[in-house]
Amino acid sequence: MPKYLIEREIPGAGKLTAEELRGISQQSCSVLNRLGPGIQWVQSYVTGDTIYCVYIAPSEALIRQHAEEGGFPANRISEITAVIDPATAG
Repeated sequence: MPKYLIEREIPGAGKLTAEELRGISQQSCSVLNRLGPGIQWVQSYVTGDTIYCVYIAPSEALIRQHAEEGGFPANRISEITAVIDPATAG
């Protein structure tokens, strides 16, 4: 199944409190539960003004549906075509 990187532009994201991040996470999980097992949230990275999320889903359309139902921006959705790390060099 395809894996996607979602860029969510959220001004001040890096200053969100643990409680605010918990609330966002809970909202995301609630929508995921409604959408069913075809979409999976893997992990997210919070930076200054952007949250980068990794999802597994059958289509970009389902990622967009999750964003719309959750009230989250999905400014850019990119399908991940390969993963490299230091081991790739060897």
